[in-house]
Amino acid sequence: MNLNQTTNWISGVLFTAVFAALGLLLIQLPIFQHIGALATSILLAILYRQLFGYPNQLRTGIQFSTKKLLRVAIILFGLKLNLDVVFNEGLGLLIRGACTIIFALIVTMLLAKWFKGNKTISMLLAVGTGVCGAAAIAAVSPIIKSEEEDTALSVGIIALVGTIFGISYTLIGPLLPISAEAYGIWSGLSLHEIAHVALAAAPAGEDALAMALLAKLGRVLLLIPLCFILVYWMQRKNKDQNAETNVSFPWFLLGFIIMSFLGSYVFGHSITLPENSLTIVSQITTFLLAMAMSGLGLNVDLKSIGTKTLRPLLAMFITSVLLSIVTYFML
Repeated sequence: MNLNQTTNWISGVLFTAVFAALGLLLIQLPIFQHIGALATSILLAILYRQLFGYPNQLRTGIQFSTKKLLRVAIILFGLKLNLDVVFNEGLGLLIRGACTIIFALIVTMLLAKWFKGNKTISMLLAVGTGVCGAAAIAAVSPIIKSEEEDTALSVGIIALVGTIFGISYTLIGPLLPISAEAYGIWSGLSLHEIAHVALAAAPAGEDALAMALLAKLGRVLLLIPLCFILVYWMQRKNKDQNAETNVSFPWFLLGFIIMSFLGSYVFGHSITLPENSLTIVSQITTFLLAMAMSGLGLNVDLKSIGTKTLRPLLAMFITSVLLSIVTYFML
């Protein structure tokens, strides 16, 4: 890589960092706070692409953020998963979380097949709905060989629909004949992103928020076995179709598992860390994810999409409504 290429690479990485920084700044405003930093960053990048086109000179740096930094962020995201809490207090919620994922996958894919929607986007939306929104989509997209544009569109859709549902829960919650804790569990079992869960559960009090996050943690944990199942499925699919393309093993998921273990049992226990260090790492993780989402957003050309996302969106929206109803009766 010569000097000019290196300069363009650095500029491309910094270019995605600008969108990430803007996304984090804008979420200080009420309207963007409900959308979240990742969705805001990707929406800004999509808007830039439509107005000014794709900056081809910066492509290598943008792709680095989209692919490499994305995997680093997912590994660091493992620190947010407290395995001890999930195993000791949330086994029942873990089982219900598994039911949530299975339901979301089956119903979304069946509806998408019925509507004749795009299979890749439908799968990404199914995983995002069942597990943990944008983070799950980001983890699964390289496994199922998703195009960057499809991944970006899926992240934007999951953020939009999740925000609508999160706000709706805050309005419906006080009218339901259930306890604050039960409302929290319902939110954690059915909503898309961790941010959406927090948005819906926080107004119901600390107990509701704690149960909501615990239920959501179980679903995040199940992302690990789900990814390995998808790897196996893709390998079988390629073999049956005599495809030459091999499915690469998602090594970054091992990093996710290791970080989850370290964050749960090592850091703060046998190894003492400086105060607020994990909070800083969490902020770095969010920033790196926002950079990756920005890179994805720059790949979205709305003019060429047409109705590509309409049918998967409809399938996912119907699934989300049904999931809210089903999980309510699982309480």
